[in-house]
Amino acid sequence: MRTEFAFELPRGYVDESGTVHRDGAMRLATAKDELVPLQDVRVRENPPYLSVVLLGRVITRLGTLPQVHDGVVEGMFASDLAFLQDFYRQINAEGHTLATVACPSCAESFEVDFAGSRLGES
Repeated sequence: MRTEFAFELPRGYVDESGTVHRDGAMRLATAKDELVPLQDVRVRENPPYLSVVLLGRVITRLGTLPQVHDGVVEGMFASDLAFLQDFYRQINAEGHTLATVACPSCAESFEVDFAGSRLGES
């Protein structure tokens, strides 16, 4: 069973030295991953913070960073956070990174891989 999925952030996380980290991996969430953040004071005071804490638990690798935690997720661009939220839902609901979409012009359906698209690419 596949439990970890590689991804490429649309913009990338910029660390304190200016290095951009785009390639990473996320593991499937456990029940504990979804329950423990609910006890976090930051989440209780601001429920939208849940996704930051949750993503900090399930992202296993990002570029050359020695560790990924909620502080790293807090520093990400909003577009990368939105990408990771969609990616989390896709792998935990479907078990893969492929999604079927329809062309807005011709309505033809095709598959895209959420794991590696940059902004403006499909």
